[in-house]
Amino acid sequence: MIEKCVETTKHTPEDEFNALPDKDLLATEIKDLNLYDESHFENEKKIEYLKRLEDSASSNDKIINTESSFSEYKSNFILANSHGFSKGYKSSSFTASSVTVAKDEKSMQRDYEFSSRCHLKDIKNAEDLGMMAADQTIRKLNPKKIGSKKISIIFDKRIAKGLLNTFASAISSSAISRGTSFLKDKINQKIFSNNISIFDKPDLLKGVGSRNFDSEGVKTDTLKLVDNGLLKHYLIDTYNGKKLNLKSNGRCGGTSNLYFENGNIEYKDLLNSSPKSLYITETIGHGSNIVTGDYSVGATGFLVENGKINHPINEITIAGNFKDMFQNITLANDLEFEYSTNSPTMLIEGMVVAGK
Repeated sequence: MIEKCVETTKHTPEDEFNALPDKDLLATEIKDLNLYDESHFENEKKIEYLKRLEDSASSNDKIINTESSFSEYKSNFILANSHGFSKGYKSSSFTASSVTVAKDEKSMQRDYEFSSRCHLKDIKNAEDLGMMAADQTIRKLNPKKIGSKKISIIFDKRIAKGLLNTFASAISSSAISRGTSFLKDKINQKIFSNNISIFDKPDLLKGVGSRNFDSEGVKTDTLKLVDNGLLKHYLIDTYNGKKLNLKSNGRCGGTSNLYFENGNIEYKDLLNSSPKSLYITETIGHGSNIVTGDYSVGATGFLVENGKINHPINEITIAGNFKDMFQNITLANDLEFEYSTNSPTMLIEGMVVAGK
């Protein structure tokens, strides 16, 4: 393999930006982030867990189909380079999921729930996971349509984190160096409202995205990417950093544990902040354009009136531009670290909804 690599380089055009990271940027210590669980879940126990999960998910007569799974993954990652760097760490993940289909006399709906953790004991209880998947599916039955309007949108946490992922793509050094991001040349400029801060924290204990160094061996420290609305950092790797004349900040391979700092408002107060709003629980399609900042996706969810979640809504399109959306975000104080990217429940005022 090494001989083939050497031969290949003889025929590869020279690239002045292609180089190893500076030696002083490489990680020198490996913290114990408690990312590895040596437990092994035997197949018989997985089957028993899934039976309980399926029984719980299908306990309501409106659930007509279920599909559940349990996976276990272990990794021993070691990285070495010509600067003498040679370090690694073990990690593990256990993931249980349930997809359910519900049907009544008027409609058929699908939804899901899953739990993924580094440690087996932290996986959600089978009965709870199944019930959550079923409840989320059943409540979507018999949806109604609404007309086109401008309205406040509340994004469920698992949808709000997708907006945060789009932000991460827009501040990646590859997009910035190519000039294909609407956030190019925005360092130290206000791109969010004043009360919004965003962190990327690689040393979170048991964090799904935690790591001691990036995929080049560069040490990773917590970055406050957005500080009270101001953009403070891009996500920089060695190659694109050289193009931008910036040093790597340990983000080759992307973010680690990315999250919005908790907001100051209770979840129920967020629901009650507008007389009428839409609560979005699912989006359809890839409608984020990081070049222009335009955002347009199909969506389903619920009508919220006077703080109460009412009937389900479907067949709508929500649209806006991130430049405006980021300035109009209000976050609840219900942040949980369920994934590698996490967000509290989010409200964005004045978005355009296209309906019937």
